[in-house]
Amino acid sequence: MPTSDEQITQLFKQFMQAWTGNDAAAFGACFTADADYVSYDGTHATGRPALQDNHDRLFRGVLAGSALVGDLEAIRHITAEVAVVHGTASVLMPWRSELPKRRLSRQTLVVVRTEQGWRISAIHNGRVRPVTIPDPDAFPSRMSQAMSRIGRRRGLGRPSPAAPRTTSSTTSA
Repeated sequence: MPTSDEQITQLFKQFMQAWTGNDAAAFGACFTADADYVSYDGTHATGRPALQDNHDRLFRGVLAGSALVGDLEAIRHITAEVAVVHGTASVLMPWRSELPKRRLSRQTLVVVRTEQGWRISAIHNGRVRPVTIPDPDAFPSRMSQAMSRIGRRRGLGRPSPAAPRTTSSTTSA
Protein backbone atom coordinates (compact mmCIF):
# COMPACT_ATOMS: atom_id res chain seq x y z
CA MET A 1 0.00 0.00 0.00
CA PRO A 2 1.35 3.46 -0.87
CA THR A 3 2.51 5.67 1.99
CA SER A 4 0.61 8.83 2.92
CA ASP A 5 3.29 10.94 1.22
CA GLU A 6 2.96 8.88 -1.98
CA GLN A 7 -0.83 9.25 -1.88
CA ILE A 8 -0.56 13.02 -1.33
CA THR A 9 1.97 13.28 -4.17
CA GLN A 10 -0.50 11.43 -6.40
CA LEU A 11 -3.27 13.85 -5.36
CA PHE A 12 -1.06 16.80 -6.34
CA LYS A 13 -0.43 15.15 -9.73
CA GLN A 14 -4.18 14.49 -10.19
CA PHE A 15 -4.87 18.15 -9.38
CA MET A 16 -2.48 19.29 -12.12
CA GLN A 17 -3.63 16.64 -14.61
CA ALA A 18 -7.29 17.59 -14.12
CA TRP A 19 -6.41 21.22 -14.83
CA THR A 20 -4.33 20.28 -17.87
CA GLY A 21 -7.23 18.17 -19.14
CA ASN A 22 -9.50 21.19 -18.57
CA ASP A 23 -11.76 18.77 -16.70
CA ALA A 24 -13.66 20.69 -14.03
CA ALA A 25 -15.34 17.55 -12.64
CA ALA A 26 -11.99 15.75 -12.17
CA PHE A 27 -10.55 18.98 -10.75
CA GLY A 28 -13.41 19.26 -8.25
CA ALA A 29 -12.97 15.60 -7.26
CA CYS A 30 -9.56 16.51 -5.80
CA PHE A 31 -11.31 18.63 -3.14
CA THR A 32 -13.48 18.02 -0.10
CA ALA A 33 -17.13 19.06 -0.40
CA ASP A 34 -16.55 22.07 1.88
CA ALA A 35 -13.15 23.11 0.46
CA ASP A 36 -11.85 26.69 0.36
CA TYR A 37 -10.04 27.89 -2.77
CA VAL A 38 -8.23 31.24 -2.69
CA SER A 39 -6.78 32.27 -6.03
CA TYR A 40 -3.64 34.35 -6.59
CA ASP A 41 -5.79 37.48 -6.90
CA GLY A 42 -7.63 36.88 -3.62
CA THR A 43 -10.78 35.43 -5.17
CA HIS A 44 -12.35 33.01 -2.66
CA ALA A 45 -14.59 30.09 -3.60
CA THR A 46 -16.20 28.10 -0.81
CA GLY A 47 -17.29 24.53 -1.44
CA ARG A 48 -16.62 22.09 -4.26
CA PRO A 49 -19.61 23.20 -6.37
CA ALA A 50 -18.43 26.83 -6.42
CA LEU A 51 -14.79 26.10 -7.22
CA GLN A 52 -15.78 23.48 -9.79
CA ASP A 53 -18.19 25.91 -11.47
CA ASN A 54 -15.54 28.65 -11.50
CA HIS A 55 -13.01 26.33 -13.10
CA ASP A 56 -15.54 24.99 -15.60
CA ARG A 57 -16.11 28.55 -16.82
CA LEU A 58 -12.35 29.22 -16.84
CA PHE A 59 -11.58 25.98 -18.74
CA ARG A 60 -14.24 26.81 -21.33
CA GLY A 61 -13.19 30.48 -21.45
CA VAL A 62 -9.95 32.34 -20.79
CA LEU A 63 -8.00 29.24 -19.67
CA ALA A 64 -9.23 26.90 -22.44
CA GLY A 65 -6.41 24.60 -23.50
CA SER A 66 -4.16 25.69 -20.63
CA ALA A 67 -1.94 23.33 -18.66
CA LEU A 68 -0.92 23.55 -15.01
CA VAL A 69 2.80 22.84 -14.71
CA GLY A 70 4.55 22.66 -11.37
CA ASP A 71 6.28 20.81 -8.58
CA LEU A 72 5.38 19.57 -5.15
CA GLU A 73 7.93 21.12 -2.78
CA ALA A 74 7.10 19.78 0.67
CA ILE A 75 4.64 17.74 2.70
CA ARG A 76 4.38 18.33 6.44
CA HIS A 77 2.05 16.12 8.45
CA ILE A 78 0.14 17.92 11.18
CA THR A 79 -1.56 14.67 12.24
CA ALA A 80 -1.99 11.27 10.59
CA GLU A 81 -5.12 12.70 8.93
CA VAL A 82 -4.00 16.26 8.03
CA ALA A 83 -1.00 17.60 6.12
CA VAL A 84 0.20 20.95 4.80
CA VAL A 85 1.55 20.79 1.26
CA HIS A 86 3.62 23.43 -0.53
CA GLY A 87 4.08 23.46 -4.27
CA THR A 88 4.79 25.81 -7.12
CA ALA A 89 2.96 25.93 -10.41
CA SER A 90 2.20 28.13 -13.35
CA VAL A 91 -0.43 28.14 -16.04
CA LEU A 92 1.01 27.37 -19.46
CA MET A 93 -1.24 28.83 -22.12
CA PRO A 94 -1.63 26.85 -25.36
CA TRP A 95 0.26 29.41 -27.44
CA ARG A 96 3.33 29.32 -25.17
CA SER A 97 6.15 26.79 -25.12
CA GLU A 98 7.77 28.13 -21.94
CA LEU A 99 6.39 29.29 -18.62
CA PRO A 100 6.54 33.03 -18.00
CA LYS A 101 8.66 33.58 -14.87
CA ARG A 102 6.44 36.32 -13.47
CA ARG A 103 3.43 34.00 -13.44
CA LEU A 104 4.87 31.40 -11.07
CA SER A 105 2.62 30.86 -8.05
CA ARG A 106 3.16 29.08 -4.77
CA GLN A 107 0.33 26.93 -3.47
CA THR A 108 -0.27 26.14 0.16
CA LEU A 109 -2.70 23.26 0.51
CA VAL A 110 -4.30 21.68 3.55
CA VAL A 111 -5.03 18.07 2.66
CA VAL A 112 -7.10 15.68 4.74
CA ARG A 113 -7.53 11.93 4.69
CA THR A 114 -11.14 11.04 3.84
CA GLU A 115 -12.94 7.76 3.15
CA GLN A 116 -12.23 8.43 -0.54
CA GLY A 117 -8.51 9.04 0.09
CA TRP A 118 -6.59 12.29 0.50
CA ARG A 119 -8.45 15.43 -0.62
CA ILE A 120 -7.69 19.14 -0.66
CA SER A 121 -9.58 20.94 2.10
CA ALA A 122 -8.06 24.38 1.50
CA ILE A 123 -5.73 25.94 -1.02
CA HIS A 124 -4.21 29.39 -1.27
CA ASN A 125 -2.24 30.62 -4.28
CA GLY A 126 0.17 33.53 -4.21
CA ARG A 127 2.52 34.88 -6.84
CA VAL A 128 6.20 34.12 -6.26
CA ARG A 129 8.09 37.38 -6.08
CA PRO A 130 11.62 38.12 -4.94
CA VAL A 131 11.82 39.39 -1.40
CA THR A 132 12.93 42.99 -1.45
CA ILE A 133 13.09 44.44 2.02
CA PRO A 134 14.72 47.86 1.96
CA ASP A 135 17.47 48.56 4.47
CA PRO A 136 16.44 50.89 7.32
CA ASP A 137 18.62 53.66 5.84
CA ALA A 138 17.38 53.19 2.25
CA PHE A 139 15.25 55.90 0.64
CA PRO A 140 11.90 54.00 0.90
CA SER A 141 12.49 53.38 4.61
CA ARG A 142 13.47 56.98 5.29
CA MET A 143 10.38 58.25 3.41
CA SER A 144 8.08 55.92 5.35
CA GLN A 145 9.63 57.02 8.65
CA ALA A 146 9.30 60.70 7.69
CA MET A 147 5.63 60.24 6.71
CA SER A 148 5.00 58.49 10.03
CA ARG A 149 6.56 61.37 11.99
CA ILE A 150 4.53 63.96 10.03
CA GLY A 151 1.33 61.98 10.52
CA ARG A 152 1.87 61.61 14.27
CA ARG A 153 2.59 65.34 14.64
CA ARG A 154 -0.72 66.03 12.95
CA GLY A 155 -2.56 63.54 15.14
CA LEU A 156 -3.15 61.09 12.29
CA GLY A 157 -2.89 57.33 12.37
CA ARG A 158 -2.20 55.15 15.33
CA PRO A 159 0.04 56.09 18.24
CA SER A 160 3.75 55.41 18.04
CA PRO A 161 4.75 51.99 19.39
CA ALA A 162 6.96 53.84 21.87
CA ALA A 163 3.91 55.65 23.24
CA PRO A 164 1.43 52.96 24.32
CA ARG A 165 -2.21 53.85 24.45
CA THR A 166 -3.54 54.81 27.81
CA THR A 167 -7.05 54.33 28.97
CA SER A 168 -8.65 56.47 31.57
CA SER A 169 -10.53 54.56 34.15
CA THR A 170 -12.23 55.64 37.27
CA THR A 171 -11.94 53.66 40.39
CA SER A 172 -14.22 53.91 43.31
CA ALA A 173 -12.81 54.20 46.76
